[in-house]
Amino acid sequence: MTELTRIPLAGVIGSPIAHSRSPALHGYWLKRYGLKGHYIPMDVAQADLRDVLAAMPRMGFVGCNVTIPHKESVIGLADIVTDRAVLIGAANTLIFRKDGKIHADNTDGTGFTANLRQNAPAWQPQSGPAVVWGAGGAARAVIAALIEVGVPEIRLANRSRARADALRSDFGAKVHVHDWVQAGNILEDAVTVVNTTSLGMVGKPEFRVPLDALNPKAVVTDLVYAPLRTRLLVEAEAAGCRTVDGLGMLLHQAAPGFERWFGVRPEVDEETRAAVLAT
Repeated sequence: MTELTRIPLAGVIGSPIAHSRSPALHGYWLKRYGLKGHYIPMDVAQADLRDVLAAMPRMGFVGCNVTIPHKESVIGLADIVTDRAVLIGAANTLIFRKDGKIHADNTDGTGFTANLRQNAPAWQPQSGPAVVWGAGGAARAVIAALIEVGVPEIRLANRSRARADALRSDFGAKVHVHDWVQAGNILEDAVTVVNTTSLGMVGKPEFRVPLDALNPKAVVTDLVYAPLRTRLLVEAEAAGCRTVDGLGMLLHQAAPGFERWFGVRPEVDEETRAAVLAT
């Protein structure tokens, strides 16, 4: 038996999962770096999640990504959960350790900030307020990341006020909740603007928040990446803002898991973007 007799396996668990671009991304990196390994999509029902996770290490899996609807559930099934995953209340990256323990982490926030720093290098998050639209799992990761990089104030608006209030309760005084009808009125002097909702995504309702009050010095990003250039980004660019699409966050959040599973820290560059967009 040699060390490479058992080829490492990884993948992404969700339901549905056929739309995921993660297999194309990790498959590209495996080929690019000449590594042994496979990364596969797995459609797993909620009722089967515990059994599937228990069986995966015995099948040769070294870890996996987790997406909707399992990102919250895996927190309760993991043996070790990082502080940031606990804060966010969800995990997107699992590592199956050699001692049999499941290690859960959330890399969405670090992927978010890495995307902005790469594609808007002049971004200074500590220099003014941030506006965040949405209050789901992605918003939690974004808010945690914004607080970590020193944003002084976060103006949060969500179509359901109660969910936004819950985030305010969890993340503290830096978060100021506004009614959704005011979503366009909280933009004045904001230097960071983030859409974490599904509005504007292919097959979802259009993004209709008025953008007249946009600060032309703001960095505006949309976590939606299908389409890549959303209405929000098109209008923000026309207003003079620096815009960053959501694909980079997908790429950057994937890198830490790939490194842990396959032993190489992958580079996120234009070739990587092109490979994923070609799928």
